[in-house]
Amino acid sequence: MHSSPLLLEEPIRMASILEPSKPTFFPAMTKIVGTLGPKSRSVHIISRCLDAGMSVARLDFSWGDPEYHQETLENLKLAIKSTKKLCAVMLDTLGPQLQIENKTDLPITLEAGTLVVLTPDQNKEASSNLLPVNFSGLSNAVKKGDTIFIGRYLFTGSETTSVWLEVSEVDGDEVACLVKNTATLSGPLFTVHVSQIRIELPTLTAKDKEVISTWGVRNNIDFLSLYTRQVEDVRYAREFLSKLGDLKQTHIYAKIENIEGMKHFDEILSEADGIILARGNLGIELPPEKVFLFQKAAIYKCNMIGKPVVVTRVVDSMTDNLRPTRAEATDVANAVLDGSDAILLGAETLRGQYPVETISIVGKICAEAEKVHNQDLYYKKAVKYVGEPMTHLESIASSAVRAAIKVRASVIICFTSSGRAARLIAKYRPTMPVISVVIPQLKTNQLRWTFTGAFEARQSLIVRGLFPMLADPRHPAESKSGTNESILKVALDHGKAFGIIKPHDRVVVCQKVADSSVVKILELED
Repeated sequence: MHSSPLLLEEPIRMASILEPSKPTFFPAMTKIVGTLGPKSRSVHIISRCLDAGMSVARLDFSWGDPEYHQETLENLKLAIKSTKKLCAVMLDTLGPQLQIENKTDLPITLEAGTLVVLTPDQNKEASSNLLPVNFSGLSNAVKKGDTIFIGRYLFTGSETTSVWLEVSEVDGDEVACLVKNTATLSGPLFTVHVSQIRIELPTLTAKDKEVISTWGVRNNIDFLSLYTRQVEDVRYAREFLSKLGDLKQTHIYAKIENIEGMKHFDEILSEADGIILARGNLGIELPPEKVFLFQKAAIYKCNMIGKPVVVTRVVDSMTDNLRPTRAEATDVANAVLDGSDAILLGAETLRGQYPVETISIVGKICAEAEKVHNQDLYYKKAVKYVGEPMTHLESIASSAVRAAIKVRASVIICFTSSGRAARLIAKYRPTMPVISVVIPQLKTNQLRWTFTGAFEARQSLIVRGLFPMLADPRHPAESKSGTNESILKVALDHGKAFGIIKPHDRVVVCQKVADSSVVKILELED
């Protein structure tokens, strides 16, 4: 079975599946992005989310004001301090997203077979007969027979909380639609998705730019989640960030949500720092039988060039339930086996009843899936894709992973300044954790001195298998005399303290020595 993506020992003992898993400091190599909101913004709950395995906090600016999100972020900082667990911050922009504001906040029931009118007049109140949309060009974008989906925050797929409309008539600025299923829309905000129709709105709206240039700059965001339809969207966002001081270091993760983004996937991937497969909207755009195929192909492309890929919408039912469905549990595992770096939880932690339990269960499923991931087959594919001759850094990274597996090392320690070397090692999916020791660099703009390194450390928190540690800036990443013993000892003590390094373990160390990159194998004593 070694040619299969699933690694199972022969003979397979079904009873062994029920054996309890050994507890580890790292719940899983696959990372978890949690969206913070009404049900998950207190210091207590955020602390529990961090302990459960959340390593990136997503703040969704499609709703809520900057003051609300600032309060949440301040609580996150307190939680990080109390748990002593690093957590990166992802800002998610509104982008060209159509929304309906429900000012009364009362549930709105739409009956199948009735008509509802979508209007651009924001002064009118939402009702079962009339829904005001924040886009004046909707009547020019759609035609009779087109499909429109409406739900809370994101379309959930539930036939009772989201509604499917079919355009029956366009009259001036207004669009009359036939309601195809009975549903009750609840909450203050509904998301509108027009299937396979391009909405002529900018990728970064005026509101997005204001939020990024004020809130984003003030809080040094690590990741920008960007609704992306073509490569120019990423280039425009990068140019915008480049003028905002430290935000030039912010990584851009392209959200692929529609067929336009899918068609331009290769160009987008080459320009973005990472990819988010927004399966909620993709599941509407694509025929159901094609969704899995796009997911697997997109993840494979990301894996082969070593860019992180994040999968969304895996355990929707846990918004209201303590356990995922059988299909959802299998979906999480398949996302890991496909090669996902991280799982993004949206409504499940934003407004769900069980944010901590959701993170914990998803982490446990990821950890189980990782145990049967066929690393040998994956490694061969990655090496073959790179081809020969390899670059110097690629050769060192692949060799470090191969050596670590051959000697059964408990951990790989990588000294890095930019984070690139550590990400390359992670690309080859080692079966053991990679401690990325980020060495701060002293820089000056002729007016003041600053240290870099914090961004690089936090940005590895979304990469599968990477666990960062920010080193003392007095220790150089490049040593003139061999292994930098003092900082290596700190890294080893860090591993021992968390139980991932034990006496007599073997450890693979990857670092630069003068102008050379070196892979060393250490055997630890008592």
